[in-house]
Amino acid sequence: MQYGRIMGIDYGRVRIGIALTDLLKTIASPYEVYKSVSRKADIDYFVRLIKEKEVEKIVLGLPLNMDGSEGERAHKTRAFGEELEKTSKIPVVYQDERLSSVEAESYLLDGDVRRDKRKNLIDKVSACIILEDYLRSVAK
Repeated sequence: MQYGRIMGIDYGRVRIGIALTDLLKTIASPYEVYKSVSRKADIDYFVRLIKEKEVEKIVLGLPLNMDGSEGERAHKTRAFGEELEKTSKIPVVYQDERLSSVEAESYLLDGDVRRDKRKNLIDKVSACIILEDYLRSVAK
């Protein structure tokens, strides 16, 4: 059995949510929220994190429109994913992320997390939901 992690990313303009699996690639957990600096600094940060955490695959949430089409946000996400894949040499796959932030907000509300703390948690919880959805899709 090969050990390594899968990284889930909820890519945003200001905040980027990150989730990671365990080394057996079965359990997804929220990891952190990275505050975007610049494209180069962001890519450099992720390349270091990928090496440090032994990441073998990246699942990038793709913000599709409700009708399934791709808008400007999806195009920017794909551009980030392509650059990250080229620089890190780690494969990037895309996972539909429609409503993941709504689901994350619901989880945090159910957990009685205060509004001021929810803002700092929602992106990494969204990344975890994206990663969990991917894990379920490949387990079928």
